[in-house]
Amino acid sequence: MLPPPRTLLNQFGLRPKHSFGQNFLSDPGLLSKVASAVIGDVKPGPKTRILELGAGLGALTACLLEAGFLVTAIERDRDLIGPLGELFKEAIEEGRLVLVEDDAKTADWLGLLGDAETKIIAGNLPYQLTGPLLEKTIRFPTQIAHAAFLVQREVADRLAAAAGTEDYGALSVFTQARFRIERAVSLGGGAFYPPPKVSSMLVRLVPRPDPIEETRVFQNLVKAAFRARRKTLRNAWKGLFPSDVMEEVAPKEGISLDARGETLTTEQFANLARRLASLERAP
Repeated sequence: MLPPPRTLLNQFGLRPKHSFGQNFLSDPGLLSKVASAVIGDVKPGPKTRILELGAGLGALTACLLEAGFLVTAIERDRDLIGPLGELFKEAIEEGRLVLVEDDAKTADWLGLLGDAETKIIAGNLPYQLTGPLLEKTIRFPTQIAHAAFLVQREVADRLAAAAGTEDYGALSVFTQARFRIERAVSLGGGAFYPPPKVSSMLVRLVPRPDPIEETRVFQNLVKAAFRARRKTLRNAWKGLFPSDVMEEVAPKEGISLDARGETLTTEQFANLARRLASLERAP
């Protein structure tokens, strides 16, 4: 296990960068729980690889390597690349770790995972990048074993929210259309250095056996339903399809147009989208 983040920062003459959202996991006990949740029931092997988004000071990286996994770690902070190269010199030389200086938002994740047959994506996501990185993850429901991310607790609540609850929104629908959301480890601000003012949660995104295709119609229905939460669906969906079509089709899927978007399940959005799409294709 590596020295604590404060020690490493002092050793390399560095300070946490607020602009990068750097809060380094420093609680050894919770770090072990996080690593276990990232791994899940996957076994290490030559055809299994973990892609870590944001290696930071390498705390999680070290745990994954110690567990026997091959790791590709992306880090966009150039000032951390040198220290990481020094800390993990042996693992890099042995080919157990590939260290990449890049931006996780634009990097080719599947390309970096190479020919691995079992792929895991993991990371401690900075708040300002959480949305874009989750949106990117959602594209790969059939290519990965699972994803595991440390996010702010409010984001975890939104990801796992059920229809009809305050936290339920477009992010909930789009994510749950392709993944089952599992809350794995709860962390307070004191688990990090420097300590943030918010709590965090390690969430696992496990691919659904029946992922919902996020078609153009599906996306438009969901986005419009939550764009103005106080509007009824009748008003929120105005302009997407002729009103007489919506009045006829929605009830067939058990949807009242007098309801609001947060009352609809992911499956209801998907079923309505399929029915409307079939009407578009009809001669």
